[in-house]
Amino acid sequence: MGPKTRILDATMLVFRRHGFRRSSIEQVAEAAGLTRQALYHHFESKEALFRAVIERVHESAIAAEETAVAAAETAGGDLGDILAAGMTARMSTMIGSLDGSPHLEELYSEHLVHARDLYQTYAARYAERMVATITRIVRKQQLALPQDLPPAEFARLVEMAMYAAKSQYPAMQPADAFLKDMAIMVRTLCAGAKPKPLPKSQKPPVKKAAIPKRPTRRTSGGNP
Repeated sequence: MGPKTRILDATMLVFRRHGFRRSSIEQVAEAAGLTRQALYHHFESKEALFRAVIERVHESAIAAEETAVAAAETAGGDLGDILAAGMTARMSTMIGSLDGSPHLEELYSEHLVHARDLYQTYAARYAERMVATITRIVRKQQLALPQDLPPAEFARLVEMAMYAAKSQYPAMQPADAFLKDMAIMVRTLCAGAKPKPLPKSQKPPVKKAAIPKRPTRRTSGGNP
């Protein structure tokens, strides 16, 4: 394990234990087994440490989402299965990074204060991946999205479902309930995606029912 990894592990531990405001460079250095001067060689301030930790959490969340999406797709899941699996893996990773901390709300709010640009950057990356996933699945499974929405607009609605679930669960707690409700909302949105109707040129010809012939009356001896 390199010194940078050791510092970031120690930083996460300190922030989870003390929150952002009550944490210090000295506490991180002590937890990492380094001197304060050695730590400053890698990070210039507590804010820089916080940003680095946030960036690592987002990168881990992206990797977890991609792995879950690939697994659900390989298993033959439908659009709802795939998107719900990916978003659950993403949010579980984020929640797990701070699991057990009594300072969740403070850390989430400081995240927006000290790393709003990172938040916006990763929000855009999550959206790009969501659009790419929806586009691929729609093409592969020959689906029509609800109301013929384009993938980018449908992805925006799926992300909104996640934010709606977050609004009902401060700091995304309890985590199990939050993740369950988020997955239900995503699956409900995706339930409107239906197989595309075949073009007329590809539809099998409709066979006309044979009309039975009426039996012919025979005449004998010239009598009707």
